[in-house]
Amino acid sequence: MNKISKTIVKARYLILIAAILMMVPSVLLYAKTKVNYDMLSYLPGDIDTMKGQDILVDEFGTGAFSMVIVEGMSDKEVSVLKDKIAAVEHVSKVIWRDDLMDLSVPVEMLPDEMQEIFSRGNATMIFVLFDDTSSSDPVIGAVREIRKLCGTQCFVSGMSGVLADTQDLSDSETPIYVGLAVLCSVIVLSISMDSFLVPFLFLASIGMAIVFNMGSNYFLGQVSYVTKALAAVLQLGVTMDYSIFLWHSYEEEKEKCSDKQTAMANAISSTFTSVLGSSVTTIAGFVALCFMSFTLGLDIGLVMSKGVLIGVICCVTVLPSMILVFDKALEKTKHKPLIPELNRLGDFVLKHYKLLLAIYLILLIPSVYGNNHVGVYYNLDSTLPRELPSIVANTRLKDEFEMSTTHMLMLSADLPEKEVRSLAKEIKKTDGVKYALGMDTVKGAGIPEDIIPDEYKKAFCNDKWQIMLIGSEFEVASKESGRQCNEIAAIAKRYDKDSMLVGEAPGTEDLIKTTDRDFTTVSSASIGIVFAIILLVFRSVSIPVILVAVIEGGILFNMSVPFYTGTSLPFVASIVIGTIQLGSTVDYAILMTTRYLRERRAGLEKKEAIGIAVKTSAKSILVSALSFFAATIGVGLYSKIDMISALCILMARGAMVSMFCVIFVLPSFLMIFDGIVLKTTMREGNNKNNKQTTSPSGALV
Repeated sequence: MNKISKTIVKARYLILIAAILMMVPSVLLYAKTKVNYDMLSYLPGDIDTMKGQDILVDEFGTGAFSMVIVEGMSDKEVSVLKDKIAAVEHVSKVIWRDDLMDLSVPVEMLPDEMQEIFSRGNATMIFVLFDDTSSSDPVIGAVREIRKLCGTQCFVSGMSGVLADTQDLSDSETPIYVGLAVLCSVIVLSISMDSFLVPFLFLASIGMAIVFNMGSNYFLGQVSYVTKALAAVLQLGVTMDYSIFLWHSYEEEKEKCSDKQTAMANAISSTFTSVLGSSVTTIAGFVALCFMSFTLGLDIGLVMSKGVLIGVICCVTVLPSMILVFDKALEKTKHKPLIPELNRLGDFVLKHYKLLLAIYLILLIPSVYGNNHVGVYYNLDSTLPRELPSIVANTRLKDEFEMSTTHMLMLSADLPEKEVRSLAKEIKKTDGVKYALGMDTVKGAGIPEDIIPDEYKKAFCNDKWQIMLIGSEFEVASKESGRQCNEIAAIAKRYDKDSMLVGEAPGTEDLIKTTDRDFTTVSSASIGIVFAIILLVFRSVSIPVILVAVIEGGILFNMSVPFYTGTSLPFVASIVIGTIQLGSTVDYAILMTTRYLRERRAGLEKKEAIGIAVKTSAKSILVSALSFFAATIGVGLYSKIDMISALCILMARGAMVSMFCVIFVLPSFLMIFDGIVLKTTMREGNNKNNKQTTSPSGALV
C-alpha cells in the first residue's frame, strides 16, 4: 500500500482533474437513471398479482387503470371529454356508459347496478385503461395529460395518479435533502474539526463519491425513489468518518515526517487499512438487505454497498489530493476544536457502571414491548399531503361513489357464462364490494350483446382470459380490504383454479405477507453477518455476543419510540432500520473494545483499561454519531413524504441511541464479563487490530 500511497500523492493534480472530468458522465448517467415510484413492483414475480399484471400488459395491452370523476357536465360534454381522453397517448381504452347504451336513452333505462357504477348525483365516472404498468413513465405522463384535459371539474383517481404526485413531490424535495444534509454536516464539522475549510473539502470529496455512485446506478436499470432520496444523505452519513480519520492521521504524520507529501502517503496507508476494516461492517448491514424477497431491499442494499466502497476509494485518492492542493489555505483557517475532550467521562462511567447497566436492562422491557407493538402502515399514499391532486381525487371517489379502489379478477375465457354470473353474485355478497363488472355480467344485466361495442368486448376478454372489475369501498391495506381480497380470491378459485386477483389492494395484501417474512430473514442475516465479521476480526466467541447485544438493545430503544409517541411507521422502516443501524454503528463498539483489549494486553487492570478505552474513544464516537445525525435529521424533519421522513428520523435517532449505548453501557458489560472476554479471545486476533485505531479528535475506524 505504501507504493500506491506515494503514487497517489505524486499524481494528486491528475487525480483531481480526472475526478472532475468523471463528474460529467456521472451527472449525465444520473439524470438518465430510471426511477421507480411503485413499491408493489418490488414484489416477487412468481405471485398471482405480479403474474396477472404481466398477462394484462402482454395480452390485453392494459397494465394500469384510473377512474376519472366528472362533476357538473352534461352527458354530451362527458362524451366529448371521453373521446379526448381516448386520444391521449398510452391510453388503451376508455369505458363509460355510452359504450353500453346510446346517450339518447335516459340513464334511468340502465340496470340499477350500471347506474350506480357510472352515475351518482351530478357526478359520473369514466374508466380509463392504460397500455403499461402503473409506475411506467408513459402511464404517468398520460395521467398528467388527462389532468390538463379535465380541468377543475374532473378528478383523476387511482394508483398512477398517486405515483405521479409522489414523483413530483420527491423530485422537488431531493435537492433540498442534499442541501439540508450539507448544511447540518458543515455545522457539526465546524464544531468538531480544527479548520474552517476542511469541512468543505470533506463534503466536496464525499459529494463526488455520491455523484459517482448515483451515476453508476444507471447500469442497474432503475432505482426506487426511496433509494434515490436516501442514498445521498445516507452515504454522506456513513462515510464521513473515513474523511475525519484521514485528516487526523495526516495531522499526526506531519509531526513525524519532514515533508507533507511523505506525511500524506503514510496517512493514506494508515487510513486505507483502518477504513477498509471499518467499512466491512457497514457494507455487511446493507448486504443483509439483499436477502429480502421484497426486492426494494436489494435495490437499497446494492446502491449503498456500492456507495460505501466508492466512498472509501475517494477518501484515499480524491480527498488527500484536495488536502495537499489546499494545504496553505487549510493552515490559515486552523482553529481549536469546539468540542472539549471527554477525559472525565471514563471515571463517571466506571463509578456508576452498575447503575447504568441496571437502567439499560430496565429500559429493555418497555423497549421490547414498544418495538413489538409499534403501528405499521402499508398504504403509502395515506400519509401524503391531502392537497395533492391524486389524494383529492381518491377522496372524491370515496365520498361520491363509496369506493376506495378497484380489483381486477382474471378468469379463464372458457369459464361458462352461467358460472361467471354465479361467481359475480357471490362476490357481490362479499362485505365491501360495490360491483362486479364483466362481459358476462353486462349481458346478464339485460343489455343485448349485439349493441355492446367490440372495443368494450376486447377490454374484458380474449381467447385465453376474461376480466371482471370489482369495486371496493374498503381502503387499501386495511384489515377489511385484506379480508375482502382473501375472500374474493377463495371464491374465484372454487370456480377457476387458475384465477388471479390483481390490483393495488391484492398487491398490498401480498406486500404485507411478503414483508412479514422478510423482517425475520433480514434481521437474522444482518446479525449473522456482523457477528461473523466481529468473530473473525477479534477471534473471540464472547465479544461478538456482547457488541451485537449492545447495539441490538439500542435498536430496540430506537424502534420503540414511535409506539410511545403514537406514531405509525411505514412498513419498510421496521425491516431496514435495524439492519442499517447495526451495520453503521457497531463500529462504535468495535473501536472501544479494540482499545480496551489493547490496554488489557499491555498489562493494565480491567478498570483502568476500560477507563482509558472510554476516555480515548468517547470523542471519536460522539463525532461519528453527530455526523450521521447531522446528515439525516434535517431531511427527516423537512420531508413531506412520510416514508423518507420516518426513515431519516429513525436513522438520526438510532445513531445517537447507539452512541449512548456504547459509551455508557458497553463499559458495564466489559467490566462484568472481563474474565470471560479474555478467556475466549485469542491474542493473535487482537494484535492485528492494535494498529492506529483512533486519532486525537477521534475519527472512528
